[in-house]
Amino acid sequence: MTNPNDNLAASLFSEILMVDQLTRMNVARVMPKGMELSHFSVLNHLAHSGGERTPAQLARTFHLTRGAMTNTLGKLEWAGWVHIRPDWDDARRKLVSISPSGLAARNAGLAAITPLIADVVNRIGADKVRAALPVLRELRLTLSEAEEPIRQG
Repeated sequence: MTNPNDNLAASLFSEILMVDQLTRMNVARVMPKGMELSHFSVLNHLAHSGGERTPAQLARTFHLTRGAMTNTLGKLEWAGWVHIRPDWDDARRKLVSISPSGLAARNAGLAAITPLIADVVNRIGADKVRAALPVLRELRLTLSEAEEPIRQG
């Protein structure tokens, strides 16, 4: 016998996956030349965090493998958008910080996507978006908690 919530769960995740795909596609269209959404995400995180992070910390934050994060950081470093230096206290580690040109690139990316996102909010309605945020946040936290034993195990 199936759970009556199965159809609800399938519909919810179908909508989330489609929203994710459409958001990525639309955001990619307006990003500054040479910037990918993954680049913007890392630059935005570093701009907000206001300090240095290890590649491992960034990988955990974005739920990526260290290899995937290393690849992204290599592209960001090549573009001059991040500085990567050895950790003077532990030579095995590296520390990543956003560069001035990285901050400018992040700001350009933010300026490019803000009108797109604002238009979506205006079309849906700010009250509906405000009402959806707590549910989406709780869903994110629940999924994040569910992932913890898998990553640690």
